[in-house]
Amino acid sequence: MYYRLNDKLMLRGWQKLPYALVEKGYSRPLFINALEMQTLQMCNGKIDLSLPLIPQKVRDLLPELERRRIIIPCERGDGIAPEQEYKCYPARYIRTAHWSITGHCNYRCKHCYMSAPDAKYGELSHEQVMSIARQLIECGVMEVSLTGGEPLVRKDFFDIVDALLEGGIRITTIYSNGKLVTDRLLDELEKRGIRLEFNMSFDGVDGWHDWLRGIDGAGRIAEEAFERCRKRGFPTGAEMCLHGGNKHLLRQTVRRLSELGCSSLKVTPISDVGAWKEGGYGTSITPEDLYQIYLDYIPQYYEDGMPISIQLGGFFSASPDEPEEYSIPSLKNCSDLSKVCACGHARQVMYISAEGRALPCMALSGMDIQEQYPLITEIGLAACITDSSYMKLIDTRVSEVIAHNPECRECEYANQCMCGCRAGALETTPDDVLSIDRYTCRIFKQGWIPRICDAVKKVAPNAKLYGADDGVCRNS
Repeated sequence: MYYRLNDKLMLRGWQKLPYALVEKGYSRPLFINALEMQTLQMCNGKIDLSLPLIPQKVRDLLPELERRRIIIPCERGDGIAPEQEYKCYPARYIRTAHWSITGHCNYRCKHCYMSAPDAKYGELSHEQVMSIARQLIECGVMEVSLTGGEPLVRKDFFDIVDALLEGGIRITTIYSNGKLVTDRLLDELEKRGIRLEFNMSFDGVDGWHDWLRGIDGAGRIAEEAFERCRKRGFPTGAEMCLHGGNKHLLRQTVRRLSELGCSSLKVTPISDVGAWKEGGYGTSITPEDLYQIYLDYIPQYYEDGMPISIQLGGFFSASPDEPEEYSIPSLKNCSDLSKVCACGHARQVMYISAEGRALPCMALSGMDIQEQYPLITEIGLAACITDSSYMKLIDTRVSEVIAHNPECRECEYANQCMCGCRAGALETTPDDVLSIDRYTCRIFKQGWIPRICDAVKKVAPNAKLYGADDGVCRNS
């Protein structure tokens, strides 16, 4: 009785997560236990699994693994490909790298985190970026999104793309202003058999996109890029930076993006860092004003038929793909805060800055605290994601953050907000990454959560708050 691993599957592992199944072309591994890995390693077409020396617990697993098409019966000697054999990567598991391959940009955005118009952080050499690409492959990173600056300004852009693809990494998204999203670019991507998503900035109608991006015609250029992608079958998403000038245009902007074939929009307020602070464009929107803008838009979103997926910061998220469900990203629920990472998103998704620094997220690239985190060019990616100041933050538990903040220890919402976002905390306390995220704090203490639920209930009575119980919000 011989079995072999399904041709689509590979056996993989990482430090502290040593047993996993990875399907070719996908970026979500299935983590398994030691017995399952032992069994699958015997399913190589060379071992007769009916022999008495095979442990009974191994043989007992075979029918279920066959039923799930993880293994298939085969003839003796019908083995697996070398790439399917077990490989353990020399680093902790990171699923995704969000990589700024350059600090240069062809626009002059008034709010840029990294002051890209002046290339504050420049860009790494060809040899350095290719080294990082190799290290991403060697560390078992499953997927990469490419950003900048403007990633498409790099002359060796397709060298980077080809290296990642050849190493088995899935490129999910290119973040761009749209200026260089041409038919020629799309032709080159199609030649490589990929139709990834273009996520493009779009900061409102009525000329506000041009104003914020510092380029005449930027809005028209972005719209043409959205249209081009739609005609060519490339999915698109968008990000909108909210400020005093465009804050009244959220509804009109969503409608326009829907007309352009865009499928999602993430809305965030401008932060008073980088070029915005240097340019003296004024303070960003207050949290209270921001949340009122978001709250006022929620019924409009449903009245317009949920035209695209929407995420309003940590305040509200919904999608036409799940019309009877919505979420409040800041709202969580955990009974044991010692087991939950304070920066849960960054536990699987890292950011690599234009200068090659390993950071929990892109927001930190505009803050002085980023200099506390390691450079991949100095210590290597494996060390960065295994034993470094970066991993120290990623491994920090919510219980440690609460212990650091007496106010949180006494707060009734501690198990629901889990002290919020670390980048949000640095907005008000720039030198203390474990401080309180006041943006999230306000959502709970100022009663915005029941107001969100009430706003949804009035226009979408069947919609339910994802993951919430009656103790959090009644919406039935």
